[in-house]
Formats: sequence, structure tokens, C-alpha cells
Amino acid sequence: MIGINDFLTLITALLIAWSCSLLGCFLVLRKVVMVGDAISHSVLPGIVIAYLVSSNFNSGFILIGAAVFGVFTTFIIDFLHKKLKLQEDASIGITFTWLFALGVILIALFTDGNADLDQDCVLFGELGITFLDKIIIDGRLYGTRSMWMILPVFILVLLFVVFGFKGLQIISFHEEFAQSKGINVSFWHYVFMALVSITTVMSFESVGAILVVGLLVIPPATAYLLNDKLIPMLWISCLFSSIACVTGYYASIYFDVSVSSMIIVVAGCFFLLAILYSKLSRKKMEIIDEKAF
Repeated sequence: MIGINDFLTLITALLIAWSCSLLGCFLVLRKVVMVGDAISHSVLPGIVIAYLVSSNFNSGFILIGAAVFGVFTTFIIDFLHKKLKLQEDASIGITFTWLFALGVILIALFTDGNADLDQDCVLFGELGITFLDKIIIDGRLYGTRSMWMILPVFILVLLFVVFGFKGLQIISFHEEFAQSKGINVSFWHYVFMALVSITTVMSFESVGAILVVGLLVIPPATAYLLNDKLIPMLWISCLFSSIACVTGYYASIYFDVSVSSMIIVVAGCFFLLAILYSKLSRKKMEIIDEKAF
């Protein structure tokens, strides 16, 4: 029987996975997955600066700092690639490594080791439930801090996808057509990247910057192999991320390993199965076509 700690951990993991899966589909379709990777690392200076301003890792300044540096990262990459004609992969690599290194230096110089913000937390995260993470009022448990931090982000992502679906769809499939129709492509682009930044930073404590990239990429890529239509792709991506979270959580308990890492490993296994399925399906269709002629 599932315990309360297991339930709260899974809810937190699912909220993060759903948020990343929805945004990741558009990253995959727009072929800017590595920009999501860059954002997940380069928001670190924004987090540190916001912490230094507010002296509180739980303040709203953290979100603002992450969003600003996420958009700043996108702007730098676009500038290097489109204006200076540097290769896109080189633009991404230069930007995120430089900003991430800057964030690590800022942590070392200005936090004095007293902040609840360190490289291990940012890189690897920890999806377990601790007593300090629980919110207990008058002896009653009202969830965990991690859960209540990511819940508003998931709602924001969901509302953005639902109400901005047409805009996201047209810039994902027909960006040049959208520009010809007078649609502000830059607005949608930077708002979307800001939301990726917020989702990333709010997932830091639970899954870490490195592993959140896996959730942004693997379930959407798996869904893309199985279906090339946007709405089914969104549903399939969320489905696979959900299965990966539940399976990965209990597998991590069985093998006594990191929860976050096991979730990503399971998601990767589903991706490999999707590759095999797509290959077999394509081969079957080729055989059918040959017989038809």
C-alpha cells in the first residue's frame, strides 16, 4: 500500500514531469532542444543574484532572476548565431558554459557556504521527502514545500499551452508564415523561453538542472517518434513521463539509488523501445507497399 511520503513524492515528480513534457514538445518541434539545455544551466547566475538581493531562496525574486537570465541566454544565442553568423551549436555551448561557470563562481564568492544553494542541489537535486520539507500546521500535513512550489508553475504552463496553443502551434510548424501574417514571433519565443526558465529553476531542488533536461527532452522525443501530430504528441509525452516517474520511483527504492536518476533511466528505456517500434512499423509499411505493387 502506498504511503503518504510515497504519494507526496510522486505528486511532486509528476507535476515536474508534466510541466517539462508539455514545454518539451514545443522545444522538440522547434528544434531548439539544446537551447532548453542551455537555459537549465545558464539561469544559475540569475538565481544567485536574486538570492543575494532577497537573502531568501524561496522568494519571488528567484523566479524573476531565472526568467531574466533565461531570456538573456536566448538573446545571446540568437545574437551570436543570427547576427555574428556563428554556428548554432557553438553559440549554445559558449553561452551556457560561460554563464553556468559564472554562477558557480558567484556561489563560491558571495554565499560563504551559508546559503541553501549549492552545486550539488543545482546539478543533481533530491526528490525524497524530509521532515523539514513537510508543511505541518496544527498537527495536520498539508503537503510539502516542493509540491506547492511546482504546482503553480504547472498550472501556469498548462494555461499557457491551452490559451496560447494556436500561437505556439504556428511558430512551431510555420515560423516564416507566422511572420508574414504579422504575428509577433519574437514575443512568443521569449515568453516561451521565460516559462522554460521558470520551470527549470523550480525543478532544481527536486530533480536538478542536469536531470530536468532529460524530462524536457526524452518524453517529448519519445512521443514524436510515435506520433507527428501536436495534440496527441502532448498527451503521449505526458503519459510516458508519468509512467517513467512511477516506475522509476519504485525501481529506485528497490535498487536503493537516486530517484531522479532512475526516472530518467526508465524514460530512456521507453525512448529505445519507441525507436524499435518505429523501425518495425516503418519496415512493415514498406513490405505492405511492396506487396501492393
